[in-house]
Amino acid sequence: QVQLVESGGGLVQAGGSLRLSCAASGRTFSSYGMGWFRQVPGKEREFIAALTGNADRLLYADSVKDRFIISRGNAKNTVNLKMNSLKPEDSAVYYCAATRSSSVQNMGRTYEYEYWGQGTQVTVSS
Repeated sequence: QVQLVESGGGLVQAGGSLRLSCAASGRTFSSYGMGWFRQVPGKEREFIAALTGNADRLLYADSVKDRFIISRGNAKNTVNLKMNSLKPEDSAVYYCAATRSSSVQNMGRTYEYEYWGQGTQVTVSS
């Protein structure tokens, strides 16, 4: 069982930056691939970024590539998402998730993930 808790959301002006963190429980955190997703009301959950257990492979959505950076600290059971050059369309609830999959190419799919956090709101004002 893995429990995930996101933090770091908030209100920021367009062009600004935010750093989201996700704290995970469990002794086998490094064996899980981790991903970030976002969702706005009325739309499907959207993949943002993911990385494998040892962070040797990363995957980004085209919409955030070159602006967002995903990283993890296995010693502290955390995964982070640094968001730069934020746009109003980045506003959403952001979720972290954990998967047993070791294939980063599969990590863009919500159904690959067994565990989800409760989400943290990010609002980007224009």
